[in-house]
Amino acid sequence: MATIKTDDVFSIASFDPSKLAESFREFAEKGAQQSKDAYAKLKTAGEEAGKTLEATVQTAQAGTVEIGLKAIDVLRVNAESSLSHMEALLGVKSVAEFVELQTSFLRKQAELAVNQAKSMQETTKQVAEKLAKPSKEAAEKAMASFKVA
Repeated sequence: MATIKTDDVFSIASFDPSKLAESFREFAEKGAQQSKDAYAKLKTAGEEAGKTLEATVQTAQAGTVEIGLKAIDVLRVNAESSLSHMEALLGVKSVAEFVELQTSFLRKQAELAVNQAKSMQETTKQVAEKLAKPSKEAAEKAMASFKVA
């Protein structure tokens, strides 16, 4: 049979409620500090996200203007070219000269269209890269902070 030790029966009497209160206070203070730290990190992340969004919007606006100006330039060049061609057509004296002038114009316009498309594509690519840069940097920074934490 098991024997009961008398000092075990009275060990509850050695329970000190002040130590429990002190332990609970330490636990609560630690929890409050962790909450403050988490809030500070969340606040900082929110502010950085706001800055990133603002930079992205500004970059998008600038890129839109750049692409718009490029499109206006393309339209201007094409209009000037067409008007010059129309003037040249007014001086045509034979069908052969007309065909030669028209063929030359169409060839130049095709080459111009290819060059303009390449230029527009390059501008769009640059704008897209500028637009993605702040978000990419923010994502890399966030991932780095997760690795540290």
